[in-house]
Amino acid sequence: MNSALLLATAEGGVQWGDFLFYLCTFLILIALVKHFAWGPVTEMMEKRANKIANDIDSAENARKKAEELAAKRESALKDSHVEASKIIDRAKKNGEQQKATIVNSAQEEVSTLKKNAKKDIEQERQEALSNVKNDVAALSVEIASKIIQKELSAKDQEALVDSYIEGLGKQDGIR
Repeated sequence: MNSALLLATAEGGVQWGDFLFYLCTFLILIALVKHFAWGPVTEMMEKRANKIANDIDSAENARKKAEELAAKRESALKDSHVEASKIIDRAKKNGEQQKATIVNSAQEEVSTLKKNAKKDIEQERQEALSNVKNDVAALSVEIASKIIQKELSAKDQEALVDSYIEGLGKQDGIR
């Protein structure tokens, strides 16, 4: 087409009819390309640019959220370590308190048992002394009545026994 235009100009003049036809055809072709091809291609390119921009924004937001989540997890981990050490400290203190309580109650129980044992021993000792005194008194009366060969009256027996018991008590106090 261009070669025909160049040949026509070279031959002696421009053919204005052909030139106008070519010009109109070119303008119609540009309009058709703009309407059917340029608009959809531009729209497609804008959609693609928007999608890429949205993807970049989404990736940035996801990165920020991941950083925030990592910071929260790190903080929670530190808090859990602090809480765990507090729990361990409380458990140690409770253990020490329970230990002290158990030791004190055991010492009190031992002390009470010692006191009760001493009381029981003293009571048994007193009962044994009383039984011995009674047995000695009875034997003394029996021996005395055989030696004297007479029967003592109840008053005389009682006086004899009391004096003998006093003598035993004084000897027991000396030991």
